[in-house]
Amino acid sequence: MLYFARWQIYAILAICLAGVVFAVPNFVPRSTLETLPGPVPQRQVNLGLDLRGGSYLLLEVDMDAVIEERLDNLVDDVRRSLRELRIGYTDLRALERAVTVTIREAERLGEARRTLEGLGAVADTGPFGGSGASDLEVSADGETLTLALSETALRDRATAAVQQSIEIVRRRIDETGINEPSIARQGSQRILVQLPGVDDPDRIKRLLGKTAKMTFRLLHPAAATYTGGRVPPGAELLDGTEIDPRTGRPPQYLVRKRIEVDGAHLSDARAGNNAQTGEWVVNFTFDSIGARRFGDVTRTNVGRPFAIVLDDRVISAPVIREPILGGRGQISGSFTVESANELAVLLRAGALPAPLTIVEERTVGPDLGADAIRAGIYACAVGFVLVIIYMAVSYGLFGLIADIALVINMILVIAVLSMLQATLTLPGIAGLLLTLGMAVDANILIFERVREERRRGRSVYPALETGFKKAFSTIIDSQFTTLITMILLYFFGTGPVRGFAVTISCGIVTTMFSAMVLSRLMMVGWLRRSRATTLPV
Repeated sequence: MLYFARWQIYAILAICLAGVVFAVPNFVPRSTLETLPGPVPQRQVNLGLDLRGGSYLLLEVDMDAVIEERLDNLVDDVRRSLRELRIGYTDLRALERAVTVTIREAERLGEARRTLEGLGAVADTGPFGGSGASDLEVSADGETLTLALSETALRDRATAAVQQSIEIVRRRIDETGINEPSIARQGSQRILVQLPGVDDPDRIKRLLGKTAKMTFRLLHPAAATYTGGRVPPGAELLDGTEIDPRTGRPPQYLVRKRIEVDGAHLSDARAGNNAQTGEWVVNFTFDSIGARRFGDVTRTNVGRPFAIVLDDRVISAPVIREPILGGRGQISGSFTVESANELAVLLRAGALPAPLTIVEERTVGPDLGADAIRAGIYACAVGFVLVIIYMAVSYGLFGLIADIALVINMILVIAVLSMLQATLTLPGIAGLLLTLGMAVDANILIFERVREERRRGRSVYPALETGFKKAFSTIIDSQFTTLITMILLYFFGTGPVRGFAVTISCGIVTTMFSAMVLSRLMMVGWLRRSRATTLPV
């Protein structure tokens, strides 16, 4: 273990040099880094919410809305299926977690039940996913059939809704350009969002507070003559987004419940200017399925109003002048630059499966983060100095060699965190302090083993080599078990806990290099130059 080939020496020196190169950008202002040539490393360690300041949001998925939407769709499916079979029915309605319908013809009850049982077989093909099994439990009480959502289906929908919401939230936040957001599931129905550097979360709250479910529907045939009162079957009354100056209220539109084209088929949306009017609009593009459906609808309904509905509010209801076959369209309606861009972001990111409610909101000021950074630097500096003094006093020259390796070790940790663009939090600073102790702990094990061998009468080289060999397995075991713990913390933890795990894991890797390789190289180099007959340990 005391022999180093020339290429090994060069490789060790190259690793140390690379560590310095990748660590230096953390001590240079970002404005200066951006002016340097491209090949120069510019990655820095990102500061977490507790160090940099920012916004903390705890969101909750509205599962009641998920269930309500499934029941509404189920009512429509039951109505359509029974009408196709010409089976008479009455009293079709949605209850808390079930749909009931009364079959008029008792002799056709069995046929109706078999048909309705088939509705659950494809319930998991929607955006919520599922377990692959039917989500319905159909029972009969006389001529009344009850279609109840199973508990398994509800759990599947809750899990899938939260997972999809996390993905949509991540897309929306990424569109805003925020660096290193932390988005994680918390509990069964909540999502934790941490946004470092964001001290005004109002825009983010607007983006996350909108479901952004867009649909394209035709106005009901009775819309032109509707003056209020009972809403015709198959229709619903929706408010517009603009205020009517005559009434001071938004206009109302009588639209068909049937969705002609779903906004889920949008492939892109961008804010832009209308070439003729100069007003801000949102240009959208459909995927192949949406383009075909949009073309079919506009071809067969020329001259009819076509409502663009966002979150149950009609943005606009233009009249179809001619078939639109290119899969492209435009949304207009008193947009500003900001509102047009926000709508484009929402449409590009996709619709949430259910509304999100802000359960908790906190804003951490940059001053508090600066105080935390200052305290962390002081703690690291004091700990670093005390460790260096202890090693020098306890182990003499070899202690100083261990101190040099410790400095290189800290540089390498910062370099690795920079290359990974990891996020440093207060627990991460604690991890750096712990890395200091772990690094010198490995050296102490080696030095004590060497002392034991010297007391047993071994000469200089055999004592040093045996000390490294005997300490090697102990160090490997301790570091490996700690690494396993950190891996588990990373995969099962969230936020700052994961930051702590990343910092310690990087420290373990660099400690193995500095203690077992770099320190050994420096000790061997000193022995060969000095030809010492005793060990300064």
